[in-house]
Amino acid sequence: MAKTLQKSLDLLISRNIDHHLGNLQRGLEKESLRVDSSGLLAQTPHPGKLGSALTHPMITTDYAESLLEFVTPVHNDINTLLQQLYDIHHFAYQHINDEKLWVNSMPCIVESEEKIPIAHYGRSNIAKMKEVYRLGLSHRYGALMQTIAGIHFNFSMPEEFWSDYFDLDSSNQLQDAKSARYFALIRNFHRNSWIGSYLFGASPAVCRSFLRGREQLLEDFHAHSFYAPNATSLRLSGLGYSNEAQTQIEICYNSVDDFVKSLRAAIQTPNPDYEKYGIDTNGEYQQLNANLLQIENEFYSSIRPKRITTSGESPCRALQHRGVQYVEVRSIDLNPFVPVGIDADCIRFMDTMLVYCLFSASDRLSAEDFALIKDNQRKMVMAGRDEDLSINTRSGEKLARDAMRGLLGKMRPVAELLDQINNTNRYGATMDRQLEKIEDAHRTPSAKIINQMLEDDLSFYEFSMAMSENAEKRFKQTCLNPQINQKFEKMAQQSHVRQREIEDNDTISFEDFLADYFQRQNAP
Repeated sequence: MAKTLQKSLDLLISRNIDHHLGNLQRGLEKESLRVDSSGLLAQTPHPGKLGSALTHPMITTDYAESLLEFVTPVHNDINTLLQQLYDIHHFAYQHINDEKLWVNSMPCIVESEEKIPIAHYGRSNIAKMKEVYRLGLSHRYGALMQTIAGIHFNFSMPEEFWSDYFDLDSSNQLQDAKSARYFALIRNFHRNSWIGSYLFGASPAVCRSFLRGREQLLEDFHAHSFYAPNATSLRLSGLGYSNEAQTQIEICYNSVDDFVKSLRAAIQTPNPDYEKYGIDTNGEYQQLNANLLQIENEFYSSIRPKRITTSGESPCRALQHRGVQYVEVRSIDLNPFVPVGIDADCIRFMDTMLVYCLFSASDRLSAEDFALIKDNQRKMVMAGRDEDLSINTRSGEKLARDAMRGLLGKMRPVAELLDQINNTNRYGATMDRQLEKIEDAHRTPSAKIINQMLEDDLSFYEFSMAMSENAEKRFKQTCLNPQINQKFEKMAQQSHVRQREIEDNDTISFEDFLADYFQRQNAP
């Protein structure tokens, strides 16, 4: 793999196309729970002054009504990207009154599942479809799963790079070649994503109210908290967004056609456990269908191939028609020590790792490979800071620390090239700091959280509340730039107008709307 990577990097340099690495395309999607002044899950509706959750391009909600999602535009500059995310937070804080944003991936105190309101998007057919989908999720996974937050990192090479790299005349050939290379990236990311759980995992503990009968999986930390002593990311463990049915789904990442075929099979396969909820019960929809997956988005994966869809188009059909446009990394925890949940170090590491995965050799993944990948991830999220932890490789077991050192060493040439292209030393410095975490686990975010809870005798709730209050002060005690504030206010107003237009233009029943959607989705 190292020879293949170096050969690819040398090719970029010799053909004078390495400059494209200075124009990496990145976007962020960051989720945060709204909580009240006591730290309980907010029961208020999505604030109208933030705009329409259905149509606003930057401020929406995810599964629960109180789970805000902030979406940045695509940027090629890290500082601009983070400033954009900071500005969205700043604007949001001006309009949530005495509420605050929870800074952890694992949720705050949740009194009961009945106190987790499903996200609401209006009275249009598409709004109802989004709500019914979320109601189906609450049946299948439990409403508590709808309160877990994370960060999605969207990444792509600039479009100009691909035509220079492949030098193909046919647009169809170029589309296929680009998609094949992105799927190679995805396969390599699956193989190596466990290292990110160690370096950036930040959910080693949970509030007692979250477990609800699953306490045996963890140890007592405090009267109101549980933890795993060496855990890195409980969000990515069996306590996170998963259930038994999802383990039956085998998605193939060897090509666009294989991926779409395996994903559509899950969408079209009935599941007896889900049939008990019904679909349309006395005029009230309980889920979109009773299949393994209601729609593509229900499948949880640490990374996804993505393509922006047109109105009414399913993600699978978009991929088949126009190929992969970018990848979405979904395995990043919120960092409670950072007001916006992610910092430049994490972004530079993701840049380095994804470029490394893009240009390294990438064999096809077998069922045995995926079993190994899942086992390594399970070990890392539950016990990643254990110095004696070992992971599985094709050549046998290996100490996780040694494997991480080796992987960082293989990634180092990418960091050096990124520094050279961007006229900086920050990528190399980022890699140095990650190596320090490997040599000393106390430097990891997960360890810092546990250490602070121990030193200050805090429960998970008390620690998270204190950090959330610190972030709240930072945003509420300063004024947002008037021009930026005006821009966001205008976007909010326009989003409400757009929502009303969608509602006024609905001409068919929800039943017909849903039937038409699935007919198009399931068409050959």
